Amino acid sequence: MPESWKTTLPCTRAEAESLADQELYDANPDAELSIVTREIEARYPDKWAVDIYSSARPTKELLKKITQLSPSGLRQKIKPQVERLGDEDWVTISQTGLEPLRAGRFHVHTGNDEPSDDPEAVNLRIDASQAFGTGHHETTLGCLETLDLLKRRGGHFRNIIDVGTGTGLLALAARHLWPTARLIASDLDPVAVDISKYNADLNNVPSGSGRNALALVASNGMDHRMIRMRAPYDLIIANILARPLIALAPQIAAAAAPGASLVLAGLLADQQVELLTVFRKHGFRLTESRVNGDWPCLLLKKRARYRQISSRRPIYSPLPEGSFGEW
Repeated sequence: MPESWKTTLPCTRAEAESLADQELYDANPDAELSIVTREIEARYPDKWAVDIYSSARPTKELLKKITQLSPSGLRQKIKPQVERLGDEDWVTISQTGLEPLRAGRFHVHTGNDEPSDDPEAVNLRIDASQAFGTGHHETTLGCLETLDLLKRRGGHFRNIIDVGTGTGLLALAARHLWPTARLIASDLDPVAVDISKYNADLNNVPSGSGRNALALVASNGMDHRMIRMRAPYDLIIANILARPLIALAPQIAAAAAPGASLVLAGLLADQQVELLTVFRKHGFRLTESRVNGDWPCLLLKKRARYRQISSRRPIYSPLPEGSFGEW
């Protein structure tokens, strides 16, 4: 196992939410990198930190780029703290010790824990991996609860997409709720696509293009031939970040069927108004909002009379690199 390094820098919540990591890859092209943001202490909601994990010792150029990620830290002349983790898998280390959680009917656990013996529970095993979205972040938790609520209210969907799937957790949850639906999941990161396939196998969900299988594609936004050919969708799930969600609004609107349900998460509470303003312009209305901590999960509906762009030839524009991927 190659050596691993962790570089930590304090930042504000707003800085953590707006991070994009492409310039970091340019500064350290030979190292595998991943950014993890975290709240330092619940009673100080604006105090966050960014951890950059790398497979090689960070270069001076990389440290300079990391420092620039936190303007608040730059003003205080705070330097990044570098720590060698040793010959271990840093992604697994960062996610060990995760306790099983319950969200609606879903019991999410790792291979270190036993599945629930509750006959009403749907067990989903998501192991620590090189993709994020274990269900423990408030955004993913809110999405699981919202999907469960849709099912309990009698929601029936035939064509579903999970955009920015991460570990594939939300796509797997949707498969359990609507087992006969066509289902596709996408992510900008090919590693996340591989991890989603691995997790599908763990949970006995077939992946591929066959009937009732989970189709998985690497895609910048929704700009992929398979995604376009399968549109329009009657359920769209997108748990990403506020800025990418706003950038995706035209793509989502083009791919949504009249009356489609849209589950959005990854935004902070103070970004909700701006995001909803954009999606209203694209024919959606808010039907419900649930909040876990500072993180809302929004349920929207596509207006049935909104002019629909052809599902075969929707207009897409790519998102900036590094702006995708589920929590």
